[in-house]
Amino acid sequence: MELLCLGVSHRTAPLNVRERLALPEPQQVELLRRLAQAPSSEVLLVSTCNRVEVYMCAPDLFQADQLVREELSRLGGPETLHHLYAHQGAGALEHLFRVASSLDSMVLGEAQILGQVKEAYELGVSTGSVRSALMRVFAAAFGCAKRVRTETAIGRASTSMASAAVSLASKVFDDLKDKTVLVVGAGEMAELAARHLRQAGPHRLLVANRTLARAQALAAEVGGEARPFEELHGLLKDADVVVCSTASPVPLFTRESVSAVGRSRRFRPLFMVDLAVPRDIAPDVAELDWVHAYDVDDIQKFVAENEAARAEEAQKAGVLVIQEVSRFMRERALREGMPVLARLRQRAEQIARAEVEKTLSAMGDGLNDKQRKSIEAMGRAIVNKLLHEPTARLRAVGPEHEGNRLAGAAAELFGLEDEAASRAEAQAAAPPAIAASGGKR
Repeated sequence: MELLCLGVSHRTAPLNVRERLALPEPQQVELLRRLAQAPSSEVLLVSTCNRVEVYMCAPDLFQADQLVREELSRLGGPETLHHLYAHQGAGALEHLFRVASSLDSMVLGEAQILGQVKEAYELGVSTGSVRSALMRVFAAAFGCAKRVRTETAIGRASTSMASAAVSLASKVFDDLKDKTVLVVGAGEMAELAARHLRQAGPHRLLVANRTLARAQALAAEVGGEARPFEELHGLLKDADVVVCSTASPVPLFTRESVSAVGRSRRFRPLFMVDLAVPRDIAPDVAELDWVHAYDVDDIQKFVAENEAARAEEAQKAGVLVIQEVSRFMRERALREGMPVLARLRQRAEQIARAEVEKTLSAMGDGLNDKQRKSIEAMGRAIVNKLLHEPTARLRAVGPEHEGNRLAGAAAELFGLEDEAASRAEAQAAAPPAIAASGGKR
């Protein structure tokens, strides 16, 4: 079975498309189960604020591709298909490894994506849609991400969406020390934002969440005040900065609800940043003169201006990704063992046919059919006799243990690596700027 990846991300789809595909967990489980009904298929769904991707191992990639496209079109509308990207085989592996290593993230080097991919993996395992094939694939992806974190400095100076939002707020107001900040939500992104806001030292840090206990826990951690969710719109009267990251399917703040507190605020400037997908802040809120509203795509533009310092580390990380793809392809060849025989025989037969044709052509029309067939038979006999001993040995030991060693040696000696693995090796040997060019994935 080969690997297929279809999805949309911040690189290919606008926010209004991505938010239609942002599914709550129960709907993610339903989608996994529908896709996993395809014969002998395994499925994993990565769903974050910046990407929705389906990874599928299936015996018939064409059928799998069509099935995934139908589901994504049904969920996000026909427009979704215009923004889809697709990767297969080693290309899908490379894309996944880059995603897990945060080389395809909106914020280069941010650490949250690896946790999100691991959560997606755990959900797939718990629903039964992830089994042996995808388990190996994602174990390799997690190993690649660890190596990138260990061997490069890409994550050491990185920002996150949350820290970028706080940095932008600090630029708008110069200083947050006399400001009141409201964090809406208590999930991972809201928690990160609250921590960064605490470091900025605001005058007051308020936390509101649908579950008051979670708001209280986060407020206690960051030295803030927990407030009931029912007071949400009333809290806008005193807030200078609002950072939102909830799982609400509809906007929490509309133009009407925000406009309603303008007079009581004396139209004092309000900075609002929305880290949620679907959005917590309706797009037309930004039309209010006294409101500075930003969504995740706005944050991306801000982050892009600050990524140059991590570009060199990203190139190094890209080389590691290519090496890990090559390693995975080699190990798969070892696990499968017997296909090495098929590739070896195919290579030998191609050479034999070419030489026989060359010989027959050189001898012209002087040969009769019997003589021609004798020469062709001689070519086949040489192939059979030459491959008899290695074939017998590999079949005798099987694909495990000693068979792995012998199959790997045969693949390396005769240059039988998969085309994708060979491409990966060539890229890995190239200078970093070539091997890891980045760009749109």
